[in-house]
Amino acid sequence: MELRQIATFIRVAQLESFSQAAVSLGYSQSAVTVQIRLLEEELGVRLFDRMYKRVVLTSQGRQFLDSAYNIIQEVNRATLSLSGDAELSGELHIGTLESLCFARLPSIVAQFRITHPKVHLQITTGIPEELIAKMERGKVDLIYILDEPLYSNSWNKLLERREKMVMVASPALGRELGGRSHRLEELLELPFYLTERDANYRRLLDRRLAAHGRSVTPALESSYASFLLQVLEQTEGLAYLPWFLVEERVRRGRLGVVEVEDLQEVMYGQIFSHKEKWTTREMEEFVRLCARAAEAGAAAAL
Repeated sequence: MELRQIATFIRVAQLESFSQAAVSLGYSQSAVTVQIRLLEEELGVRLFDRMYKRVVLTSQGRQFLDSAYNIIQEVNRATLSLSGDAELSGELHIGTLESLCFARLPSIVAQFRITHPKVHLQITTGIPEELIAKMERGKVDLIYILDEPLYSNSWNKLLERREKMVMVASPALGRELGGRSHRLEELLELPFYLTERDANYRRLLDRRLAAHGRSVTPALESSYASFLLQVLEQTEGLAYLPWFLVEERVRRGRLGVVEVEDLQEVMYGQIFSHKEKWTTREMEEFVRLCARAAEAGAAAAL
């Protein structure tokens, strides 16, 4: 059994296609077919069923997929152990949300650059679904997202931290509503500045409203949370966003927190890599810095 056969098996399982796997790996389709056939012969099982124009894992194939990911990870760990304390000098491509990029990553990246100046960093922003797709296709090394807890057999979860969500108001409105707790329904006549429908922060609010048979039509929608905050500072309204994104503005009095007794929600900052992707020392160091920043943010939110 060869490592390249295992890697080819994983790629075929992901793409459900011999031809697409061949293109992504730079092999001919016949080479992929031969590698899978030799692997099946050695294991003594059929790994794929050929159905119409797709190939799908058999029950034995699904069982072997978990083992295949584990083998790749063990090879990864063995390779990294040989690098010792050598200075980090590779590349690291991170996919993340606009809000995390704007509010949390600047300090993390600055520390990373000071400590590891030879590493080439690239950061791509997008919505969670786009970032997950890029990770699945090997276009990014890590994704750092904020969502409900996510899981997949093909992902490594490298970090998970609770992140507080808050309702914030423009300064004058914040003073008017401050000092007491409100029910969500009491606020629905006010202007809401929200991320787009089905965006992760918006889903939490819409789901809570739907539980009470209510909904809200925002006065302003944008996929850029930082833009919503700039507008909110200047015109009356409310927004529902992560604490780490609004913390500095709240401390300076540029926004006010509105206590909503029936909207106590949290999301989870999560970092994932694909199990087929080798976890490099550059990746491990970035995750370590993110964990430290998340812990500091959580302590400040108490």
